[in-house]
Amino acid sequence: MPTGDMPSRRDMLKGAATLGVIGLAGCTGDDDDGTTTITIGGTSSGSSTQQAGQALARAASQHSDIVEISVQQTDGWTANLYEYDEGQIPAMGVDNNSLSQALNDSGPFGDEPVESLPHQGFQFTSLEMHWVALEGSGIESTEDIREGGYTIYPIQPGFGTRLLTEDVIREADMWDQNEISNVDTDDIPGAVEEDRVDALCLYGSNGVDLASWCQEVDVRSNERLNLIEVDDDFIQTIDDHPGAILLEDFEPYGYQQDVDAITDTSAGWALAGQWAFSPEIPAEATREVCRLAIEHEETLREADPTTLEYSPEVMTETVIPELEIHEGVADFFEDEGVWDDSWTRGEAE
Repeated sequence: MPTGDMPSRRDMLKGAATLGVIGLAGCTGDDDDGTTTITIGGTSSGSSTQQAGQALARAASQHSDIVEISVQQTDGWTANLYEYDEGQIPAMGVDNNSLSQALNDSGPFGDEPVESLPHQGFQFTSLEMHWVALEGSGIESTEDIREGGYTIYPIQPGFGTRLLTEDVIREADMWDQNEISNVDTDDIPGAVEEDRVDALCLYGSNGVDLASWCQEVDVRSNERLNLIEVDDDFIQTIDDHPGAILLEDFEPYGYQQDVDAITDTSAGWALAGQWAFSPEIPAEATREVCRLAIEHEETLREADPTTLEYSPEVMTETVIPELEIHEGVADFFEDEGVWDDSWTRGEAE
């Protein structure tokens, strides 16, 4: 895909088929012992969602007689909504920006809308994105990127982080004048190592550590990454975007090298992610998933050191009032005293 255009729905779904995400049958249901198996679309290998999903699966295995969780590789948060609509996954990690755009038939969903949306679950991560440039690229600021002529990596197509990042870069008038790398996260570390990219958008999870693929970029960059300055126009664009949370005076974390040759603080943009569930999943099962998150954070953190510091209040921070909340999650919120009557309660089938 040589251009910087967002891939089509067909392009995003094609990769999922090769990964064996074949259909909803068998993805969720009751086993002979009464256990409900939930298959979660966990995005790509090495992603923060894949890590969080595997940690949740471990907690279920060790601490639940009600649910089992399996995690499948998919093409990203945005792609997950298309895969759900096609009946390929019954649960997923998804970001609020993609979910809101799908709800309102905007962004990529304006041309290719989805007919069905999952019920909301609870927040499980906040991803904190920022710019870095390769030493020798000549890039020290987003103003340089705006002038054009560089190869930039705005995260893998299909990722919710890509959808938001692309929106922000386009709105900041930094897209068309640059070459856009659309390789997947498995291939970008090699592109960095071989000097096939000048600047990248990377991200960490919950202020703890970089996503696994970003860690690989860090290792294979041969200590040539630098945080860059973010100009006022780009900061204003972040602040104006409804799906982005502005991070002022952002300090990078998780790197195995010093990235402060140009600046030691910058500005970034955060994106919240939540688990979302089909109404075909029983209320008892999603209520149990909530319990695992709140009661077994230590087990989650053993598998995923970037695990969110859970509380009932934090878990509700991704609620979109116009979209239904899964019945079991709503039950949990009510039990914990954090339910808001302005929210919409779903019904499990």
